[in-house]
Amino acid sequence: MTGWPQGYGLHVVQEVDSTLNEAARLAPTASGPVWIMARHQTAARGRRGRAWVNPKGNLAATLLMRPQGNPGQAALRSFVAALAVFDACIAVTGRAAGLSLKWPNDVLLNGGKLAGILLESTGQGGAVSHLAIGIGVNLTEAPTTNVVEQNAVRPVSLLSETGAAVSPEDFLTELAVAYAQYETQFATLGFEPIRTAWLSRAARIGEVITARTSTSNTVGTFETVDSDGNLVLKTAKGRVSIPAADVFF
Repeated sequence: MTGWPQGYGLHVVQEVDSTLNEAARLAPTASGPVWIMARHQTAARGRRGRAWVNPKGNLAATLLMRPQGNPGQAALRSFVAALAVFDACIAVTGRAAGLSLKWPNDVLLNGGKLAGILLESTGQGGAVSHLAIGIGVNLTEAPTTNVVEQNAVRPVSLLSETGAAVSPEDFLTELAVAYAQYETQFATLGFEPIRTAWLSRAARIGEVITARTSTSNTVGTFETVDSDGNLVLKTAKGRVSIPAADVFF
């Protein structure tokens, strides 16, 4: 692949259970960051163990890396990855119209879910030895609504919404380039520039949304994302900071 970022490896497989699982298998011997791409996944997964439907022609990739810092800092790379996907979409379509970012880990196009991001890590003693950033992008086909959670954002594809026919290989190259740039910024300047950039692209900021966990629902106005990546809502009981939840509009 031409234009591939320096220092990042590439591992492509025809079929695998999950690129996240493949990352776990490669982790013990990986000497540096490596992108893993599969043309077909048989057991892809999303947040909270949900199945991730991955039709042929869509992007299924995971970035495996050895991050610096604690688990909290490693988790902030979900914002780095979201910005990279956003920029890759612009690079392959030539347009930013309709693109937005949904906390904590989705990329939207014309109000529909285009991409999802899932982070998994290993480590001990408060340190992260390996971080895997799984990214799925609906390039050519979106899953049907009957396979997504009730009231969830409808799935869309890049092809259906923009008419752009993009191969997984070409998209991954743009994604890897964009990610490398944001990773350098994050490593040198910290989270604040990433947070600012993410908020400038955020969906429904200033609007009332619902943050749902396994035990509760919190309804409030989406004010910001704080320095730890938490969602901050203004509710009837005051400002609430939420570290993890599913967001519904």
